[in-house]
Amino acid sequence: MYKLILVRHGESVWNKENLFTGWTDVDLSETGKAEAKAAGEGLKTLNLNIDVCFTSYLKRAIHTLNIILDEMDRAYLPVYKAWQLNERHYGALQGLNKAETAAKYGEDQVKLWRRSYDVKPPALEEEDKRNPAKQDAYKNVAKENLPLTESLETTVERVVPYFHEAILPELQKGKTVLVAAHGNSLRALIMYLEHMSKEEVIGLNLPTGVPLIYDLNEDLSIANKQYVGDQEAIKAKMNAVANQGKAK
Repeated sequence: MYKLILVRHGESVWNKENLFTGWTDVDLSETGKAEAKAAGEGLKTLNLNIDVCFTSYLKRAIHTLNIILDEMDRAYLPVYKAWQLNERHYGALQGLNKAETAAKYGEDQVKLWRRSYDVKPPALEEEDKRNPAKQDAYKNVAKENLPLTESLETTVERVVPYFHEAILPELQKGKTVLVAAHGNSLRALIMYLEHMSKEEVIGLNLPTGVPLIYDLNEDLSIANKQYVGDQEAIKAKMNAVANQGKAK
């Protein structure tokens, strides 16, 4: 049996402002820090013996993980950072308000950009300073691997291979693994683990700062799955995520 814990980062300052974030490296809001602290407290009450952690290159996920480990008194654990666990790249939408974008282009179009499987938002121009190829964090990543926009489909194409290359081997050693990442990189992984269809994944909304624990059989089939925390509050947070792309 494998134990895998997934946590979407706590609320970021751009989540709070309802902006498309993607690979923009924004930090946690005060609410996000509190969510991360609560996540750590919740995991600590379960007496889980976490062995190794993975996160993205983006500080909202890194800082969420750091807060969780501090709360669990596990700051010494090994942490691997991978750009493959970054949020989906939202291209030219990054920095735009989701509700205002819905008012301009229509809620159906924004839902396609946010939640569909294979529709990409408008791409960044090569010369845009937001192009990750122009950022120091990605100087050691091959340029052809760095996106100017992504769909969930292309996010799956980087997340799932990384899962098999780096995360699954740790699970197969009997280690409990914690992954702190993002709404869409985790949706990509959950879609794979739960064998979701393109249609089913549209309705998958992950709450910020809530641990999701999987007990997996050796063939990766799911033996058990649970969110940690108050279930009604978690459901409300999921609904809030679903409503972010609606015009006000």
